[in-house]
Amino acid sequence: MANIKSAEKANRQRIKRTARNMAQKTAMRTIIKRLRTAIGNKSAKEAQTLLKTAVSAIDSAASKGVIKRGTASRSISRLRSRSPRSSS
Repeated sequence: MANIKSAEKANRQRIKRTARNMAQKTAMRTIIKRLRTAIGNKSAKEAQTLLKTAVSAIDSAASKGVIKRGTASRSISRLRSRSPRSSS
């Protein structure tokens, strides 16, 4: 346990940041799982809407430093190549 006031504050900040990052990462993973399920069920319309949401969530996580930029780019690329193309 921290004995110094600044160390106690740093510990509180670490806990808040960790919780915020985990919430963002969990939400991102959930959206990606829903997208993969939609792709597996061959529901193209739902997959297209979920793809936009997933890309947005991944970009948001990358911009906030929750995941690395390269990881985000790779994930988006893999999801886009798997998802069905729109007919319009």
